[in-house]
Amino acid sequence: MVIERFAYRPLRNAPRIASLITAIGVSLFLEYGSGLKFVFGPDIRTFPRPFAVVDVVRIGTLTVSNIQIIVLVVTLLFLALLQYIVYRTKMGIAMRGVSYDFDTAKLMGINVDLVVSFTFALGSSLAGVGGILYAMAYPQVQPFMGLMPGIKAFVAAVLGGIGIIPGALLGALIMGQAEVLTAAFVSTTWKDAVAFAILIVVLMIKPTGLLGKRGTDKV
Repeated sequence: MVIERFAYRPLRNAPRIASLITAIGVSLFLEYGSGLKFVFGPDIRTFPRPFAVVDVVRIGTLTVSNIQIIVLVVTLLFLALLQYIVYRTKMGIAMRGVSYDFDTAKLMGINVDLVVSFTFALGSSLAGVGGILYAMAYPQVQPFMGLMPGIKAFVAAVLGGIGIIPGALLGALIMGQAEVLTAAFVSTTWKDAVAFAILIVVLMIKPTGLLGKRGTDKV
């Protein structure tokens, strides 16, 4: 919320490219800032998991561990919570109104600054949950651990359709399956390239994403 107040709010009426550049700058500031020796340091730190990893499901060569089940269940729970907040609460209605038409939302009495700050707080909280789950699956932390997952999360949202929560889930599943199959049957060095190639192909065919709706502009 502090970042939103000082880095984004002054650019609210600026072109969207300014906000995008600011987002990149803030992310680099946080990553390299936390990598300083007197903050957290640049080294990788390992830590023990809160419980042992146990294979819960075994079907032939397929194994599913308790960590994987926890990640899946917690992800689905928070996905349902986010869906409820966005579509079943007053703040969610205000969030959708602000995203649809900023100026009209102001005229309807919506506190735009509060809504945007709440959105930043909500998104950061969910990112924190994702970081905890990621660290449980791979028990080590370092300042740049969120770089590639963050990029892929953005790509998954674009792939499924920006602003559509089930679309982000669908995009993430497609990217994850593409990466795993590529690593298993082609090469691990190609898995990221294939995932981003799928995004390019989908956007060439359907620019709004898989579940996005084509909008109309009045002339």
